Amino acid sequence: MIVPAALAAAAAIALPSWAPAHVELGLASQPGGAQHVRAEHATWRYQYLAGGVNTGSGWSTWNPDGTFASRYVAESRQAGVTPVLTYYQLLPSRGAGDGKGEAERDLANLDDADTMKAYYNDFALALRRVHDEDKGRRAVVHVEPDLWGYVEQRAGASNDPASVPAAVASSGDPRLGGLPDTAAGFAQALVRLRDVIAPEVKLGYHMSTWGTGTDPVQQNPSLKAVDGLAGHSGTFYNNLHARFDLVFSDPSDRDDGFDLKVNHDHGHSRWTAGDYARDERWLRGMHAVTRLPLVMWQIPLGNSHLPNTKSRYRDTHVQRLLGPDPRTRRAYRDAGVIAFLFGGGADGTTSEKTDGGVFQRLAARYARARLSTKPSR
Repeated sequence: MIVPAALAAAAAIALPSWAPAHVELGLASQPGGAQHVRAEHATWRYQYLAGGVNTGSGWSTWNPDGTFASRYVAESRQAGVTPVLTYYQLLPSRGAGDGKGEAERDLANLDDADTMKAYYNDFALALRRVHDEDKGRRAVVHVEPDLWGYVEQRAGASNDPASVPAAVASSGDPRLGGLPDTAAGFAQALVRLRDVIAPEVKLGYHMSTWGTGTDPVQQNPSLKAVDGLAGHSGTFYNNLHARFDLVFSDPSDRDDGFDLKVNHDHGHSRWTAGDYARDERWLRGMHAVTRLPLVMWQIPLGNSHLPNTKSRYRDTHVQRLLGPDPRTRRAYRDAGVIAFLFGGGADGTTSEKTDGGVFQRLAARYARARLSTKPSR
């Protein structure tokens, strides 16, 4: 468990030399959208690489020979935007997980030797294509949101990813010889491939808030309990013995109004001041244990002025994080956050094109006085 002294020490952790000087804003952005991102006063953009490694319709088929990734990076560079590619390939792949629920599908595919041999080849292709356009610069490959949370849950009380099976050496990939057939070995394999193929690429680990089985926001634990949850998840990451470069966390991928109107689920996604305090505390604790910079990803774009209709749903995050009161964004910065990336995780959620101009207006205000990534003292 994290002690209060470790939480206080989080503010003193030095950021790596590649980290931005200011807390950056970003948007979900498809090909052709880099200039729009800049017009919205954002400097990072993200795009999924998905579709499965052995389905015949994965990202590598979207343009010939995986050039979708290199084109995305090149377009981003031309616009002066940092590209983030969210590599989400395990769940949609075919393998031992076919016909199972999401968690079981992910974990079964992870331990399927044939699926994973194709997976490592696909991941290596993604790294090569990013490297084609990004030599010596900063691009981010954000690896497998949700998977790590499922692995953490499967590890249970042991909090040891080495207890969760994964096909690594048994996949037959000669580049991965000597690595264990465990989830820890899988993480080490990703880092090894990055180090050999594209050492300049920054690898993003995804820390799911629910990986412990208790969500620090949805279930309203005490601050002391939040410290314990952060300590558990941060230690789980350290137990991978694989050095990623930054940690991603997603506060909520759907607008509160979307959950109310579409999912008929209210009360779980509407954030209060206490929810922000617990989330910031959880991130601060993870930063203290992992000593890595953090990115808040796929943040809903709704606002309080919207009518709760399709693509125009209400939410709190944009106004809370970018509004005139700087205290929340400063708290997140002091917790180790270096970027806020906004976007919806489902069709029909609010976008910066449908929000009535609120994101653009607040992002423009923020751009005039950006927050340094150096924490408060």
